[in-house]
Amino acid sequence: MTHTPAHAVIWTELPVRDLPAAMAFYSAVFGYALETTEMGPNPVAMLPTADGKGVAGHLYPGTPAGDGSGPTVHLAVPGPLAEAMDRCTAAGGRVISPPIEIPVGTFAYATDPDGNSLGLFEPRAA
Repeated sequence: MTHTPAHAVIWTELPVRDLPAAMAFYSAVFGYALETTEMGPNPVAMLPTADGKGVAGHLYPGTPAGDGSGPTVHLAVPGPLAEAMDRCTAAGGRVISPPIEIPVGTFAYATDPDGNSLGLFEPRAA
């Protein structure tokens, strides 16, 4: 059986040890206006989309791998990638690669303060 969905990634969940601290990190790096919402058994902080309908995810209290070995979630950064890399480091994360160019943009591997693997992604200008 061949399956080709419109969007292969539907949702992402990032486990964090301290939800308010993680919200501060993601707000500082990505410019998100995050709020705590009760959803299911845990409070969560939803990652925003422009229309409220796009593919996104949330931060939730959990146990991260902590060593950057888990799946990498690539998130679009506001402004130039170099500035996002600086914000990541200033907010307590680690940038672990130089910028990597691909046809659709440029990204750098990083980890958040909990060790979750992130891609800081700057799309190529149209």
